[in-house]
Amino acid sequence: MSPRIGLDLKTILQAAIEIADAKGLEGVTLATLAKKLNIRPPSLYNHIDGLAGLRKQLTIYGIEELKNCLSRAAVGRSGDDAIREMGEAYITFVRNNPGLYEATFLSLDADDIQSVSSEVVQIVVRVLDHYRLNEEEAIHATRGFRSILHGFASIEQKGGFAMDLDLNESFQFLIDTFIAGLKKLNAPK
Repeated sequence: MSPRIGLDLKTILQAAIEIADAKGLEGVTLATLAKKLNIRPPSLYNHIDGLAGLRKQLTIYGIEELKNCLSRAAVGRSGDDAIREMGEAYITFVRNNPGLYEATFLSLDADDIQSVSSEVVQIVVRVLDHYRLNEEEAIHATRGFRSILHGFASIEQKGGFAMDLDLNESFQFLIDTFIAGLKKLNAPK
């Protein structure tokens, strides 16, 4: 194998994402990545800090991409419409990028990962401003929204919805129920 001209971090990440989306995150090794890129594994060390470094970069990239999807979905929308669009964007992201999505949960310890994760939370909190929640309620609602989205996406990825009922309808019902709960929090008592 001869060295590949133009090898950079972006190229490496794209190849790793392709492997992860096709074979799962466990399928991403330095050996499989080097083989896909037609290089020797040691050449990867010029761009990444081993497998741990690659996984960290995948985590950051995945969270950034998810943040961008959610941000685009929320732009120009508010309230119920923004929640619905963000939910759709999240599920679509997971369906189109299963391995990259899996990488978003690898490690949340590093400062740069926490920083981009915080940006995702802030997008959701800003959308939730529409419902006039106090600060604590907004955090609870953000956690609930994430749990709904991740739970649904994870069960769907594993083929856990075996009943003969449209998944998209089930998802919309779930989001509508979440929205109804948000509205009830500030309804006159």
